Amino acid sequence: MNILMWHVHGSWTTAFVQGPHTYLLPLLPGRTADGRGRADSWNWPASVRERTPEQLRDAPVDLVVLQRPHEAELAERWLGGRRPGRDIPAVYLEHNAPDGNVPDTRHPCADRDDLTLVHVTHFNRLFWDNGRTPTTVVEHGVVDPGHRYSGERAAAAVVVNEPLRRGRTTGTDLLPELARSVPLEIFGMGTADLPARLGIPEPRCRVRDLPQERLHTEMARCRVYLHPVRWTSLGLSLVEAMHLGMPVVALATTEAVEAVPAGAGVLSTRPEMLAEAAARYARDPDAARQAGAAARQAALARYGLKRFLADWDRLIEEVIR
Repeated sequence: MNILMWHVHGSWTTAFVQGPHTYLLPLLPGRTADGRGRADSWNWPASVRERTPEQLRDAPVDLVVLQRPHEAELAERWLGGRRPGRDIPAVYLEHNAPDGNVPDTRHPCADRDDLTLVHVTHFNRLFWDNGRTPTTVVEHGVVDPGHRYSGERAAAAVVVNEPLRRGRTTGTDLLPELARSVPLEIFGMGTADLPARLGIPEPRCRVRDLPQERLHTEMARCRVYLHPVRWTSLGLSLVEAMHLGMPVVALATTEAVEAVPAGAGVLSTRPEMLAEAAARYARDPDAARQAGAAARQAALARYGLKRFLADWDRLIEEVIR
């Protein structure tokens, strides 16, 4: 199949383009948000091909994967008037949990009969008001980074982008108290000013922004993965940490309660319980290693790439048929 899609979510796209299709990514001058083309920070196969709007006008396209509301209009214009969902089969992939007016948040694609709405978690499908639009769930898949866990540093890894801007959503306000129980190593964009802004002394909090390959290696050197996010779809960093063989300590919110089974870590809605659990793993490398092994097995079983691609291929066949 020739699949038109935008480069919106790098980690998710990395898994999706491992399939057997040809993936056409719009390219605009300056690689702006609507035309980023191929990624420069992920290793994507040659089947991912950049196309300018002029090249897309007459390009053969079997399926359009929409991920943002305005992409339908862009697709129709760039495909020479062919409308996603009417002239070309289409799905709308929703990455995010609803934001605002929960649980009555209407999805932008609610009550449509010309496409399928695909959620990445069952939590998302439950909390969005999808109306009468046909909906399904294709859970995340991850390219296995391998078992890299050493846990040599008695610290907790946290992966979050722009924590100061996102604030309570990502649990940024919880970090000072957590840092009193276990040293934090925080990875992500927009983290440079975090320790100073939160008043966390440097020995208790290190921040770095690393490319994915280095990120996985450095995460796996930490004793435990800490996920203090209050409201999200399902952070792929959590699933990646489990693949690495890391024990998980996370707020028991959104899809985390489905992703992390018993024995793979600790889930709680009480921040003090997270602090206690992270400190316990920091003191007990054997317990951390045992929980991390269980986390890896659970992640491979539920979020493995083979299952993910097979689910998508079945859905693509159904939509096109």
